[in-house]
Amino acid sequence: MTDLQLEAVSKRFGETIALDDIDLSFESGRITALVGRSGCGKSTLLKLLNGLLRPSSGTVKFGDSPLDYQELTALRRRIGYAVQGTGLFPHLTAGDNICLVARLEGWSAADIDRRLDELLTLTRLPPALLGHYPHQLSGGQAQRVGLCRAIMLRPQVLLLDEPFAAIDPLTRRDIHRQLLALHRAEPVTTVLVTHDMAEALLLADEIVIMAGGRVISSNARQSLLADCGEGDPNELLLGLMAGSPV
Repeated sequence: MTDLQLEAVSKRFGETIALDDIDLSFESGRITALVGRSGCGKSTLLKLLNGLLRPSSGTVKFGDSPLDYQELTALRRRIGYAVQGTGLFPHLTAGDNICLVARLEGWSAADIDRRLDELLTLTRLPPALLGHYPHQLSGGQAQRVGLCRAIMLRPQVLLLDEPFAAIDPLTRRDIHRQLLALHRAEPVTTVLVTHDMAEALLLADEIVIMAGGRVISSNARQSLLADCGEGDPNELLLGLMAGSPV
């Protein structure tokens, strides 16, 4: 079953072609990584998936239906979104950041507390941090808060735009473990944008490699792991992109 699909999608900004005739499907309950150099179209593709951008041509589908751009609010209730730097509201505490959308949706206090307890357990986020403001959190803590906020409403789809790029390698490894634990507990169709092949091989079931606004390779993780062997994953990425447009 497919939750998200792009059919012959292109996106232009003036004379610049950001995406060129993309056909791509994202399977339900699996993690797909979009990998490539900066400027290859990864983040543009992600913004098309949640309606932040409209394609210049082609169709973006959620389930079996094309995106309804008149009903984006309803769509985004079904999509969690987390970005590099977390995007937390600086004037709200961590707890208020996590719970804001549920309150706007009219959840009861009991349902909010129950869901918040579930998320704190899954992410190992100490309850004492809920009263802290974003500037009082470490990078790893802020990223956990951002993930909790993204999945508070139990979304059908989770979109992650390089959410771990700004944190140190040791903390990043811990966040990776937490994301995988979250996914095992609550499987959700996840699209992860990253420029790090090693991160993609660690987290994703499917890996889509992009260059020059096009998909140049789409493979299951196990196939790429076999190709990589004991070598550097990012050397494998460079090899796959060799000869492709930048």
